[in-house]
Amino acid sequence: MTTLISADNHIALFALLCAICAIVIYLEQNYKWAAKITGCIMVLLITLVLSNLRVIPESAPAYDFVGNYLVPMALPLLLFKADIKSIVKDSGRLIVLFFIGAVGTCVGSAVAFLITSGHINEAPKFIAMITGSYIGGGVNFVAMADNYGASGTTVATANVADALTMMFFFFALMVIPSINFFKKHWLHPYEDKIAKQTEAENGQAATSAGAYWGKREISLFDLALEIGLSLVIVAVSTPISEFFSTVIPTSNFVFNFFNALLGSKYLIITVISVIIATIFSDKLAKVGGAQELGTYFIYLFFATMSAPVSIRLLVGDAPWFFVACMIIVVINILFVLLGSKLLHFGIEEAMICSNANIGGGSTAMALAIAKNWTELIIPGLLVGTLGNVIGNFFGILMGTLFGA
Repeated sequence: MTTLISADNHIALFALLCAICAIVIYLEQNYKWAAKITGCIMVLLITLVLSNLRVIPESAPAYDFVGNYLVPMALPLLLFKADIKSIVKDSGRLIVLFFIGAVGTCVGSAVAFLITSGHINEAPKFIAMITGSYIGGGVNFVAMADNYGASGTTVATANVADALTMMFFFFALMVIPSINFFKKHWLHPYEDKIAKQTEAENGQAATSAGAYWGKREISLFDLALEIGLSLVIVAVSTPISEFFSTVIPTSNFVFNFFNALLGSKYLIITVISVIIATIFSDKLAKVGGAQELGTYFIYLFFATMSAPVSIRLLVGDAPWFFVACMIIVVINILFVLLGSKLLHFGIEEAMICSNANIGGGSTAMALAIAKNWTELIIPGLLVGTLGNVIGNFFGILMGTLFGA
């Protein structure tokens, strides 16, 4: 497919992505209407429109560069001031809510099958694939497709439907915490903390985002240290995770658990980053700019997320696949919201757990960064990693139940 900016025009494509992020950040920090929409949603919408108008390609090496290099770098940048005590506490809490969401995904899959199976070829195989994906992640989707021998058409159509579903899903997760109904009926400790942090400066800024991201002292050495250290952490973590993924077998549940756990480069990055942040906490506390740089990388990540979503293909080939995905996502969110309300979790924790279910650990991490819920970055990543471990089991369960 021909586009105005071709996939191999790396510098022009990357320049456009950076320009979009700069414009969106300015709008979010200076206009209340933009702050309500949030910068990440605006980035998603802009790239969705540009992709479907064929201004930018659906896939490109520039997008891969963001996902393969900048997103891993963002994690240590955001963790240089991590509090290990709150990480342990919040991670343990979220596991309960994550499993409630996993049950919600299974219930949603059953409802989706009953409603859409007459309109979807290989419906049982599709349900197994999407159940595994919406508890674990993309790796579980591929595993279930291979396990049940799903056709290339089913896999491709499911991917298109999933991509658009994820767009609506991320919009919902971004917006729900700011809706008055949820503010009134759910706890919101992380949003309250952000409000207190920005209250003193808010009189001088047009929006709370403008106050939170006000000018701060950053030196040349700060940037050199942060970029260099984050790259070293990523460079060391990648071969370590590949080593564990290779040497640890997947022959039973226990081995599979440790393979998924230690084979995740994001988990290794997290562990090394937290160790460094703990040992050198006094020195890293004085370093400025890490949070700004890491958050900017996440904006670029969101800019690449909606580019693969082809509305034309979805309308032509995948409407019932999309309906099924939306049913599962909505029921998952309802289960997580109900569980968080009954167990007195914050609305922020509910959104992170639902994201960890449906989108996986990396997108849960991205949501936490985008919303400035810094204490939930690692817990979201960890429960998402747990989803990779158990996703295949739930996928096989639903596939067996419906005769895949």
